Amino acid sequence: MEPLFVIEGLSVGYARKGLALEDVSLAVPRGGVVALLGANGAGKTTLIRAATGLIDFHGGAVAAGAVRFDGQLLHRAPPHVRVRLGMAQVPEGRLVFKKLTVEDNLNVGAAILPAAQRKESLASVYAMFPRLQERRSQAAGWLSGGEQQMLALGRALIGRPRLLLVDELSLGLAPLIVRAIYRQLRSAAENLGTAMLVVEQNARLALEFASHAYVLDRGRVALAGPAAEIAASDAMRELYLGGEGA
Repeated sequence: MEPLFVIEGLSVGYARKGLALEDVSLAVPRGGVVALLGANGAGKTTLIRAATGLIDFHGGAVAAGAVRFDGQLLHRAPPHVRVRLGMAQVPEGRLVFKKLTVEDNLNVGAAILPAAQRKESLASVYAMFPRLQERRSQAAGWLSGGEQQMLALGRALIGRPRLLLVDELSLGLAPLIVRAIYRQLRSAAENLGTAMLVVEQNARLALEFASHAYVLDRGRVALAGPAAEIAASDAMRELYLGGEGA
């Protein structure tokens, strides 16, 4: 079966900075969970920007290659078209609307749905993240970091995406909170059938969560394969895990 999401030979550059990605290819199977790993500056966020159609906004440009979703060549499709096709993103830093309530934040994500489905989808997010239901009338800016991450995930999942792009979920959060959120994310993947591309600095945790992984090194794919094999490989330890604590 054809993968849901495919990047083929992608090269992306920024003005006066050269290529941030060079000839990168990867695939996310339908309903699968794929980890994208690499040190700071490896090109992970650039790949997400290219996938979502936001690379122009950040001063970059696709120099070569293709991005396909469900067999459709996205080329210059704007971000809102990609969302309508079934893509959603949890951005680095969460970026919740801090002055809006929790429920208003979720309703922003639900705007893509027909009105008849919004109430049901809101209830499913509250079932997934009960803490959000407890805080539903509270301004998002008053939530803890972990709660804001739950809200960012809920806002993305409420639209029932076919592909979820998660950028640095663990950033700034305590390890126990991160593991709890990953458990909830795994439940979403299993229950909703949502495919996921997870960009993560915590390599060990991401490799436990994902079934397949790609490792970027200076803008190129250095390793690719089943997550368990990559986690056990000497090449992975040399490239990435050697400097990381338990």
